[in-house]
Amino acid sequence: MGNSRSIAGGQTAVPAKETYVWYRKFMREYPSDLQTLHEFKTLLGLQGLNSKANQHVDQVYNTFDMNKDGFIDFLEFTAAINLVIQGKMEQKLKWYFKLYDADGNGSIDKKDLLNIFMAVQALNGQQTLSPEELTNLVFHKIDINNDGELTLEEFINGTEKDQDLLEIVSKSFDFSNVLKVIYNEKQSDTEGRLPSNHVRRLI
Repeated sequence: MGNSRSIAGGQTAVPAKETYVWYRKFMREYPSDLQTLHEFKTLLGLQGLNSKANQHVDQVYNTFDMNKDGFIDFLEFTAAINLVIQGKMEQKLKWYFKLYDADGNGSIDKKDLLNIFMAVQALNGQQTLSPEELTNLVFHKIDINNDGELTLEEFINGTEKDQDLLEIVSKSFDFSNVLKVIYNEKQSDTEGRLPSNHVRRLI
């Protein structure tokens, strides 16, 4: 199977035993070694979403689809899960940036950020701050040159230096429930359960 690739710029390292279990499960569910967007949503129980929530899930799927062929293959699947479980904060921030940068132009403007926060709220429910308040807060704190756009460098440096902002951003993309679904599926194929600390909060 070779080394799994990183979706956020950095090496991933999935233990061989876990990789085998994931592979066996993945190939049984998806014999073609390809998972479609519909199958991704079915796995996570994300059918019947409103348009904003659906947009967010589509964007998550697209960032996992590294070669942009419209499918998630096994290497992409394991790289994605490994990022969520073991990725360093900088890797996760790079991934968040890719989610925010929906048009792929290398920067985030307020519209990009507002759309994502609206989608996250539609998926996760009401947050303490509204999407508009979250968007204004992020730009107020880290748009240093006040040009209305955030580069990857501005986003990572600004977020890492501000613990309150880091917590807000991380909570907005807390994939704990998603991870539990995937691990529960995986555990049904194993003789023993994984240690509980493998399913942990993602920040």
